[in-house]
Amino acid sequence: MDAFKDVDFLLQNELLTDEERMVRDSVRKFVQQKFRPHIEEYYRKGVFPAELIPEMGKLGYFGVNIEGYGCAGLSHLAYGLVSQELEAGDAGLRSVVSVQTSLVMAAILANGSEEQKDRWLPALASGDKVGCFGLTEPDFGSNPMGMRTKAVKTDAGYVLNGAKMWITNGTMADVAVVWAKLDGRVKGFLVEKGTPGFQQIAMHHKLSFRASDTAELAFDDCEIPADGLLPASDGIKSPLACLTQARFGVAWGALGSAMDCFNTAKEYAMGRKQFDNRPIASHQMVQAKLAHMLTEITKAQCLSLRVTRLKQEGRARPEHISMMKMNNTEMALEVARTSRSILGANGITGEYPIMRHMCNLETTVTYEGTTDIHKLVLGKDLTGIQAFL
Repeated sequence: MDAFKDVDFLLQNELLTDEERMVRDSVRKFVQQKFRPHIEEYYRKGVFPAELIPEMGKLGYFGVNIEGYGCAGLSHLAYGLVSQELEAGDAGLRSVVSVQTSLVMAAILANGSEEQKDRWLPALASGDKVGCFGLTEPDFGSNPMGMRTKAVKTDAGYVLNGAKMWITNGTMADVAVVWAKLDGRVKGFLVEKGTPGFQQIAMHHKLSFRASDTAELAFDDCEIPADGLLPASDGIKSPLACLTQARFGVAWGALGSAMDCFNTAKEYAMGRKQFDNRPIASHQMVQAKLAHMLTEITKAQCLSLRVTRLKQEGRARPEHISMMKMNNTEMALEVARTSRSILGANGITGEYPIMRHMCNLETTVTYEGTTDIHKLVLGKDLTGIQAFL
């Protein structure tokens, strides 16, 4: 089992601070020792190793770029590097941190009361509690404004009815951030595990993101107290702001899966001999594929670093992150497919990580805004014309 290696053609690691390198190396060590030896087993069984969550909390991965509440308070680049290293192991591992940090904790931080923040953020940061984020519905993915989940105000609080689909961390979650329409306006609610009328139903038979906990959330006259409302949530902009944070981590994660595929293909090509007993890396077509993959990864790294610097300065716009998410996930999927072609039939076996990454990437180009949706986001930014409707 080889250790994960950087792909750093333009020496961009020199742009990292000592602290950022330390974070990256710490995550790499964790993935190498605790996750990589068992990932194929997790993937075959379709399970996520929940026992790793408390350790990830102790290492500071949850809320790594959040200030206060027991969080590490590091840079956005540090968070990106955490995402990269985790997804080099598997996207299912990275998604646990993405959802906990950029969706659940970010939603509570931006929209919650001080009491809600004090109760939930330290517990989520430590990994003592797990959260999930319920926006997507069975009939509404790219169009969240079409959601049918509704909340009704009562004397005691609120009653929720509806369903959410494709929810990462869904069965493990101790608390769900749920988005519903209250008098026609989108609001956020905190729904705790075990609340009457709240079901967390595991989704099976996935061929992608198998080492990830994915669930449907169902609400049937689910009564929650008045303090379950996220008081600052106000319209669809509230969950969309969280998605912008999540897309940032997804884009960095895609670099990890792309680099793992590239390294696997390069090492395989150097050792695999055919025809004249020379390594297939000596063949022109293989070298052309390796050169193309290296170039695409390097371009994505440049884009990611620039957007991250803008984010650190408070100047990154959602459209910048849409470009980054769209580019990096599409790039990673192309790299996975090209890497698989270099390995030939061996590329589809569990002995190598490529097919697993490839299947996962079919999900990452779809969730957190499909590639087509992000193109329309950029199109509107370019022309001022809304093309969604």
